[in-house]
Amino acid sequence: MKSDQIIKKLYEMKFIGMARSYEEKIDKPGHRDLSFEEFLALLVNDEYLYRKNQRQTRLLQIAKLKFPLACFEEIDYRAARGINKAKLVALQSEGWLTVNQNILITGPTGIGKSYLACAFGQRACRNGHSVYYFRWPRMLGDMHAARGDGTYLKYLNKLCKINLLIIDDFGINSLNDTDRKDLLEVVEDRYTTGSTIITSQLPIKEWHDFIGDPTIADAVCDRLFHNSHSIEMKGGSMRKRQQ
Repeated sequence: MKSDQIIKKLYEMKFIGMARSYEEKIDKPGHRDLSFEEFLALLVNDEYLYRKNQRQTRLLQIAKLKFPLACFEEIDYRAARGINKAKLVALQSEGWLTVNQNILITGPTGIGKSYLACAFGQRACRNGHSVYYFRWPRMLGDMHAARGDGTYLKYLNKLCKINLLIIDDFGINSLNDTDRKDLLEVVEDRYTTGSTIITSQLPIKEWHDFIGDPTIADAVCDRLFHNSHSIEMKGGSMRKRQQ
């Protein structure tokens, strides 16, 4: 079989990475001395890397992170924000994610909570995990809309299947009875099945009172706080410092 026929069939079978690699390598003298197994291994590896990169790109697009380029390497540890570098480095191993633990990030506005949450999300995407980012008010709005058009259970099922759910700005608006129940549904469905990152200006000790209904608050806090990691950020707004 001729090279152009091989390349055509590789594209037809969706082996894009292998096809491109074959096109690039077939006429180069440096590869003519390779054995069949060695040459095949190069093609397979290029196909593997192509698919891995495509999956990472797709996961990042689906995640809709507020800061899609957020990364731990860009975090400023010089500013006094109460960030424990050793703890943050330990969490980058993602052991917490594989055992469905949560991360709760609190601190004043502008301190960098959302960026840090997105850095966790970006790392998770690059390691093949599904991620979705929501601002808390938008999430409530979407749930109300889903209830109205009859897709509420389908929407909850979608949230349950995500490896890492990021809820940003929790606590910036008061909750009504429906909001409380929606929060409980999400937390209950994801308990032991996925990890959740929540950012909030409210200190964790105030979450119970904020939720309001004691019964629902007990259930939500128990499931969120069990096996969770807390990061309490302090200091002035980073936006003001940057300006």
